[in-house]
Amino acid sequence: MESEHTGPRRNGWTFLTNHARVLIAIARDPGIRLRDIAVDCGLTERTVQAIVTDLQADGYLSRTRDGRRNRYVVAPGARFRHPAEAGHEIAGLLAYLAGPLTAPGPAAPSAEVANDTAAP
Repeated sequence: MESEHTGPRRNGWTFLTNHARVLIAIARDPGIRLRDIAVDCGLTERTVQAIVTDLQADGYLSRTRDGRRNRYVVAPGARFRHPAEAGHEIAGLLAYLAGPLTAPGPAAPSAEVANDTAAP
């Protein structure tokens, strides 16, 4: 398929990166298992584990143990990495794409994120 704006259609091209998809899955369900993220995102479990490690290392989320499972908390003030969006928090995108965020359990940390705000 060809249009005046895109030229020939390129297969496999998407707007969101795998890192964004994994972060959205975690924002939707802070107690989600890596294998469930892998299935939802069409990735291997090993790839998801590496992405979660990246996101954790760069301060986008934190992980705590909840019995035998992990529970994740998205960092509310984390900003986009690319200079073109660096003044914006990821919270706005997550709120838009993740829909209503899951309420935490009684002893669980919240995965709720703040609204997107532009830096001055």
